[in-house]
Amino acid sequence: MATELHPMADHPTDVSTAAAGPGPASPTGRATGLRPLGLDAVRLDPAGLLGRWQLRNATATLPHCVRQLDESGALDNLRRAIGEVDGAHVGMRFSDSDVYKTLEAAAWQLGRDPGDHAAREFIRSTSALLARAQEADGYLNSYVQSDPSRSRWEDLEEGHELYCAGHLIQAAVAVVRAGAGSDLLAVAGRAADLAVEVFGAGGRDAVCGHPEIETALVELYRATGRQRYLDLAKRFVDLRGQGLLGENERFGRAYFQDEVPVRSATEVTGHAVRQLYLLAGVVDVAVETGDQQLLDAAERLWESAFQTKTYLTGGQGSRHWGESFGDPYELPPDRAYAETCAAIASFQWNWRLLLATGARRYADEMERALYNAIAVAVSADGESFFYSNPLQLRTGHDGSHEDAPSQRLSWYSCACCPPNLARLIASLQSYVATEDAGGTQLHLYSAGSVRTSHGQIDVDTRYPWQGHLRLTVRSTRSEPWTLALRVPGWCTAVTVSVDGEPVDPATVDRAMAEGYLRLTRSWQGSSTVIVDLPMPVRLVGAHPKVDAVRGCVALVRGPIVHSIEQADLPPESCLEDVALDVSAPITVTDSGEGTLVPVTVTAQGLLPTAAGSSELYGAYPVPPAPLTRLRLVAIPYFLWGNREPGPMRVWIPTVPAPSTTGTPLSESKEKS
Repeated sequence: MATELHPMADHPTDVSTAAAGPGPASPTGRATGLRPLGLDAVRLDPAGLLGRWQLRNATATLPHCVRQLDESGALDNLRRAIGEVDGAHVGMRFSDSDVYKTLEAAAWQLGRDPGDHAAREFIRSTSALLARAQEADGYLNSYVQSDPSRSRWEDLEEGHELYCAGHLIQAAVAVVRAGAGSDLLAVAGRAADLAVEVFGAGGRDAVCGHPEIETALVELYRATGRQRYLDLAKRFVDLRGQGLLGENERFGRAYFQDEVPVRSATEVTGHAVRQLYLLAGVVDVAVETGDQQLLDAAERLWESAFQTKTYLTGGQGSRHWGESFGDPYELPPDRAYAETCAAIASFQWNWRLLLATGARRYADEMERALYNAIAVAVSADGESFFYSNPLQLRTGHDGSHEDAPSQRLSWYSCACCPPNLARLIASLQSYVATEDAGGTQLHLYSAGSVRTSHGQIDVDTRYPWQGHLRLTVRSTRSEPWTLALRVPGWCTAVTVSVDGEPVDPATVDRAMAEGYLRLTRSWQGSSTVIVDLPMPVRLVGAHPKVDAVRGCVALVRGPIVHSIEQADLPPESCLEDVALDVSAPITVTDSGEGTLVPVTVTAQGLLPTAAGSSELYGAYPVPPAPLTRLRLVAIPYFLWGNREPGPMRVWIPTVPAPSTTGTPLSESKEKS
């Protein structure tokens, strides 16, 4: 059950002088729960995986996004709206949001590295362009402004005007928190004030077909103290499910989350990204208004999503039709939509629930999505991307179209995902740790350092490749405080010592049950904490109602889901013919850092020695084919498709150990 919530009183602050703060979600001081840290409080070491991702994001992904804004015409759309460029609007009607997400990414990057002059200049020049493009009353939308025949707010179902405004607001809050000035926040404030005037109390009863502005308005309230922004966010949440958007002819009202009021909804439905963005805003509103009923609704919908509708990778959305959630247990691996933006939205929703409740399960889902459903979406060089993320790619798949390619593409006509990835990774350090009055909590593990009001924690680890953590805790405080370390839900054992002394077994047992190892003591001076989280390879099966993967297993090690690729099979073989001998040993090879695939899992596969029947359907039972052993190499799912395009699968059919021919599997040993 969620923690008790208490609303915060209004605290007016001038929009032009809002104080710099922490990262993307910053609950106010009176909101209960955990507090996120400042932008510069956590440093991710590039020697660790998360730190390397941030470095790649800064040097490759973010510059790539900036270039693409010019090449795709997104920036010219804004110039066109005010006559600086001729011609018609190009691309999606919500192309402005690509600009805003890239601006947000640049802001978080600048907050992480104040010396990044390219990020600073992009923020300065683009903020100036937006100020020129904004109309006197605060309206700003290049699609509408570029064509006199279009009217404001005439297509709330698909127009994305409020959605774009939400991303503008989030970018502006990021810029001010990064200490890069308040010019963009002034633009966003005028846009938000217009939204309050049009849609606030006494105004138009309406909602946007694509939720997003809700969480943005709450963050603007947090940055400025202006109660009207929180009030409008709450109003938008409460108006959901009243049929205000009308009946969508293709997908129905559920597509827009406008079929059932949030407080009474029992199942996540419709467009996955829209549903998850809405739920992030629901938690924000609940926390700031002390609305326990609303938070309970969010947690109830979490159960629907993560107990019956989430892929093993943390991906969300099983249907290409409507980019939507399917029925419970409808999780086909080869038809998975699992849009990158949905995984990012899930990460953001779980972060807000973690801040509100402190429950491990939300951090576990953040980790699962991060290392699998999110990480897979960007190439090893940081400049090409997946939009959808299936768990299987069949032999002969036609990957020429954007929504189901066989390899990552450099950009998309609907380019929502690449800048979304850029803004998340640029702010990744903000999600590592939190604090409260009683101590510091570590949720995600990577090499680096964490600084809180209680002290500093230096983390030396190769996580997620290894489960060994060496923490050096330094503090000047003599009074006791609690260092809380997440014990991942996948972990079945943990050993811990402080300055060479094993931690009491009762404390460890309690941590396994509760999800966090809580070490309370005076940390004055310097102490060393050693934590070992064993990472054996796990054979994972699915619920029997997930029909598409019956008789299959997945190979998972630590938080990393693995997959097999045609690239690691003999050229004459076919991926769909491979089966896994679950009785054979499974080994791990650690090749060390600096390689494309640092860690691989090796198992025993089985292949038929002769081609089977060519008939599509035939008599049952099918005569068993002679099998031969095969050395089966599985790589982290997030790395598939980086060597060459080709078939891939996460869920592998299984067979019992048969009489086989061929060379036995050679065992490899894990390097220390």
